[in-house]
Amino acid sequence: MQLLAPSVLLFGLNLLDALLTIVWVRSGVATEGNQLMAHLLDIGNGPFLTVKVAMGFIATLVLVRFGQRRMARYGLVIALAVYIGLMGIHIFTGLSAFGYVSNNMMHELGGLSDSMFAVFI
Repeated sequence: MQLLAPSVLLFGLNLLDALLTIVWVRSGVATEGNQLMAHLLDIGNGPFLTVKVAMGFIATLVLVRFGQRRMARYGLVIALAVYIGLMGIHIFTGLSAFGYVSNNMMHELGGLSDSMFAVFI
């Protein structure tokens, strides 16, 4: 099974995540949750974007190279699911930033995710 198209989609989502993160953090709407990436973002947009894109590019190369292996296919599905969920978070962040979603609703959604994760612990 060829994984080129889904791997390129993953890379695109990674790039979009990086750009939206820069926009939200620089506008004061959100903070970077990953402390290592937050430190790179404190240094500047360039180092953050370079590392983020490099990680996405390496992941894409590995997935395309080893796409015939079952673990690569499962990993790609999981990574795409995570990034699609992350795009949902970016959408809600944008809606909140522009005033379409109240802070109260965002707090309630955050509590819902906490209770969902509590089931797995």
